[in-house]
Amino acid sequence: MKRGRVFRLFMFFKKKIEKKEYDKSTKKPVIKASICTGEQVAGFKDISTGVFEDVMLIKTPEDLAVFKEMYDIKEEIEKIY
Repeated sequence: MKRGRVFRLFMFFKKKIEKKEYDKSTKKPVIKASICTGEQVAGFKDISTGVFEDVMLIKTPEDLAVFKEMYDIKEEIEKIY
């Protein structure tokens, strides 16, 4: 099999996303966005303390979809600045 064919075969296999959990009673999913650079980071904000815990950098809409699928988030995610 030629090298090009092998590459094309691997393009069709999607990497499985590892499911993770978070405490929905104490944390809520948010996207922290920079006003200056526009950089966006997905993570969780502690409801009682307001402390933000970053999980992953969001560069594309696909990254956001991965974050939502990873933590089984169905609702709209709030954006904080």
